[in-house]
Amino acid sequence: MIELQWAITPRSLPTAQHCQAWTEAVFARTGRTGDLTLRIVSPEESRALNAQYRHRDAPTNVLSFPFELPQDIADALGAVYLGDLVICAQVVEQEAIDQRKPLLAHWAHMVVHGTLHLLGYDHLTDTQAREMEGLEIDILADLGFANPYQEIEDK
Repeated sequence: MIELQWAITPRSLPTAQHCQAWTEAVFARTGRTGDLTLRIVSPEESRALNAQYRHRDAPTNVLSFPFELPQDIADALGAVYLGDLVICAQVVEQEAIDQRKPLLAHWAHMVVHGTLHLLGYDHLTDTQAREMEGLEIDILADLGFANPYQEIEDK
């Protein structure tokens, strides 16, 4: 289950149903499951969180905050709370414009990317990046979206 929180006034944001479908696609592909909170925030809130937790004084598209329990407690609970995703709507919108990608496709990519982070995937090394990006490409294709890493040709 996904809990969706809007910390800003919704404009051209995805629906809760979109976000649920995107996270479920990640779970289906990885064979994992869990609960998470997705918070859509302003650039100011994104910047403050990014500065506090990543020491970068700028808003960013998506931040992942995994929730970690000792394994014996997680096993006893069954359903696992994965953590929180924080997505800055204005950054995602501007990136979609800059990268000439459909806005909904970019939103899907950010939710998929962040959910994979909550499941422990990362892209710090080339090997990790290939694995994570491959999963993202496959999951987004399952959802009907183009490869988010493929450059869009000038027309």
